[in-house]
Amino acid sequence: MDVIRKEMIAMLLAGGQGSRLGVLTAKVAKPAVAFGGKYRIIDFPLSNCINSGIDTVGVLTQYQPLRLNTHIGIGIPWDLDRNSGGVTVLPPYEKSDNSEWYTGTANAIFQNMTYMEQYNPEYVLILSGDHIYKMDYEVMLDFHKENHADVTIATMPVPIEEASRFGIVIADENKKIMDFQEKPAEPRSNLASMGIYIFSWDVLKEALYAMKDQSGCDFGKHIIPYCHEGGKRLFAYEYNGYWKDVGTLGSYWEANMELVDLIPEFNLYEEYWKIYTKSDIIEPQYLSADSIVEKSIIGEGTEVYGEVHNSVVGAGVTIGKGAVIRDSIVMKDTTIGENTVIDKSIIAENCQIGAGVTLGVGEEAPNKLNASIYSFGLVTVGEDSIIPDGVKVGKNTAISGTTEKEDYPNGILESGEVIIKAGDSV
Repeated sequence: MDVIRKEMIAMLLAGGQGSRLGVLTAKVAKPAVAFGGKYRIIDFPLSNCINSGIDTVGVLTQYQPLRLNTHIGIGIPWDLDRNSGGVTVLPPYEKSDNSEWYTGTANAIFQNMTYMEQYNPEYVLILSGDHIYKMDYEVMLDFHKENHADVTIATMPVPIEEASRFGIVIADENKKIMDFQEKPAEPRSNLASMGIYIFSWDVLKEALYAMKDQSGCDFGKHIIPYCHEGGKRLFAYEYNGYWKDVGTLGSYWEANMELVDLIPEFNLYEEYWKIYTKSDIIEPQYLSADSIVEKSIIGEGTEVYGEVHNSVVGAGVTIGKGAVIRDSIVMKDTTIGENTVIDKSIIAENCQIGAGVTLGVGEEAPNKLNASIYSFGLVTVGEDSIIPDGVKVGKNTAISGTTEKEDYPNGILESGEVIIKAGDSV
């Protein structure tokens, strides 16, 4: 089979469970979570690839891959349906001697060596499937070439007080990397690694083979230190645009809310850097005569009979008469009953919220199941959940599954409580 040699191919790591998103990712991989009423998180790195002129992308899936696979399909929305290259979904596959899950980011790439070898690229771009940003990878490649780098790491300056949350690089005045610190207690620099790498192909191949027996082989922990200690040329490419790791419910909610700001920090409407997605052919949205909508994104096919303020609403949602939604995310195909009031909530796809329900009442209390996940004062409702008529739900709460009146003592789920029905994971 003749394959056209590609200068640079991209490998997009999209296998993450996103456990810090709690019930939102119980049934779907984090890169497939809806964003901005129309998109899924993976649309952003995929669109960056096509906007940067990269036409060969391997997408490595693992956890709950079905929706991701269906969404990507053969890559038509991103113009990645091609005879040579295009987009290829790469799940872990059974080998004759053993069936092996991806155990770390670098192990996932190593298991797809034959995919990469068929293109014999000069450079390989490694991406993560769960960040919201726009970036021209071609500019980063030019930087890589100018510096005769073996590895280039995309970095961004972060406030020094937050630096201990990241992998930190220490670089000289020419941006040559001198040292690393993985989530250091006392950071020596504020340049954080974004988990975006360009490798010269020979260097990546050598490092992957050398480290292949490391358990949970990972770029940050194994491959980058191996290259550094082996005297390879590592450089830090500094990026100063918008970049959001939507790894927590708070940051995910915030990034959606920023889209409806008067002057959004992240602009989805730029002509020269479009974000592409798989769009279903559905009817336009409908706003009734009594409806009120302000500062919100409303998806196609959505019917609004109540009020929506400062919220992001997906496609095919029905919002009943007298219902009021504020500062919330409502994902596609969800129904909100009449006279229901929803404050600061994230409601996943295909939910039914009854009539006369109130979400987000009372004072905050720490969540009893997992205070670090279910915080920020949010109400989080997982996919395919049902909330019965007339109940009240407090803050820092989580609901997943078909719930009934009996699940709400005295008609209320107090702040900090959860209802997770059997069979639904957290």
